[in-house]
Amino acid sequence: MQSLTLDVRGMTCGHCKMSVEGALNELDGVSNVEVDLATGKVTVTYDESKVTLEAMQEAVEEQGYDVA
Repeated sequence: MQSLTLDVRGMTCGHCKMSVEGALNELDGVSNVEVDLATGKVTVTYDESKVTLEAMQEAVEEQGYDVA
């Protein structure tokens, strides 16, 4: 398992947090997602053989947020 932190811009509330967590948790290979609204950091634990960084970025961007 790998862990990485995404810098996500545009999250402001609990709904934002739930949208991002839900989108990432739906990806095959993602085992844990932790969102810190105050800093905009999203820590993802995942299986690198099943999911790519690009897929995670796309999932977040599809929810309407920017990944720096």
